Amino acid sequence: QVRLVESGGGSVQAGGSLRLSCAASGYTYTYGHNCMVWFRQAPGKEREGIAGFHFGAGSTYYADSVKGRFTVSQDNAKNTLYLQMNSLKPEDTAMYYCAATFSSGDYCYTNFMNPGVFPYWGQGTQVSVSS
Repeated sequence: QVRLVESGGGSVQAGGSLRLSCAASGYTYTYGHNCMVWFRQAPGKEREGIAGFHFGAGSTYYADSVKGRFTVSQDNAKNTLYLQMNSLKPEDTAMYYCAATFSSGDYCYTNFMNPGVFPYWGQGTQVSVSS
């Protein structure tokens, strides 16, 4: 059974940094079709995909809103996906979720911003950025 557990959220001032972690279990984390994505959802807004990684393709994907500020990385030994968030802004305040599906690299790239195609989700971790 796939299980995803996020951690690392918190409260920071604008311009600060946080690193989120998503620990995966219950499946072969390095499986070549593993597509993992970070989503976020602010109050009153839709859930949006912001950063993803496909293990087979070895590719990362970013939404324009976070490109250049956020970086996805992963540690095979720890079965963990990370999201390094720098230069945080108040508009980054949201609940952050880790999600996974099994797909080709092209499908992962095309759909990483679509929450509807991801069957596996973590419980989320809150990030609050003050001005």
